[in-house]
Amino acid sequence: MELLLAIVIGSLYATGLYMLLRRSVVKLIIGLGLLSNGSNLLIFTIGRLVRGRPPIVPEGESSVPSPFADPLPQALILTAIVISFGVLAFALVLIHRAYQKVGTDDLDDLKTTDM
Repeated sequence: MELLLAIVIGSLYATGLYMLLRRSVVKLIIGLGLLSNGSNLLIFTIGRLVRGRPPIVPEGESSVPSPFADPLPQALILTAIVISFGVLAFALVLIHRAYQKVGTDDLDDLKTTDM
């Protein structure tokens, strides 16, 4: 399962970087979304994949029996999803406003104009 996720993470990073290098601002936003999803999957994979074992300490025990699902990567990913959603929403509004003003989504044309 980790090998499959490694391949998916690599492809998300590769396509995200490819989209970031394009000249269109819309493709830049799509690449940013792909990179954030790849980072979320990377954090999830680093936290080890354990299915169906909640981190609950049984009665009479002093620690959680191994293996158990680590809740920290899940909390980090949830926070990263919320932050990336806010960043993407802000970027979409900013790009929409720039497109209304300039009339193009080409990065070279946006660089040479004064808004």
